[in-house]
Amino acid sequence: MALFFMPDSLFANEVTIVKAHAVKEASNLVGGGRSFTFLVTLRHNDTGWKHYANRWEIWTPDNKLKLGARVLAHPHVNEQPFTRSLQRVTIPLGIKDVLIKAGDTVHGISSTSLLIKLPAQ
Repeated sequence: MALFFMPDSLFANEVTIVKAHAVKEASNLVGGGRSFTFLVTLRHNDTGWKHYANRWEIWTPDNKLKLGARVLAHPHVNEQPFTRSLQRVTIPLGIKDVLIKAGDTVHGISSTSLLIKLPAQ
């Protein structure tokens, strides 16, 4: 019987976005636009400092403009799935949906994203 050594990072996949939503903040911004708090729940088989979910991002629906990003400063090995928030994200008027993307330290930004509808109020 042969045994092969495989690094732990080979067993961790890309980040999965479990759910996400936005909450409109109380006041509109001077000059147009709106401000939101985003709550994003991720799942990833974090193995430690060499391979962990390290960010999520908010993009326009056409995937052309990044509106915000939450950097995750440490692995969440024993906390899966986990939710983190990002406050005071400015969204230009006219944008009704945004894309949420997530990434890890090995694969970068995942090939999948989640389109969410922004609340009107």
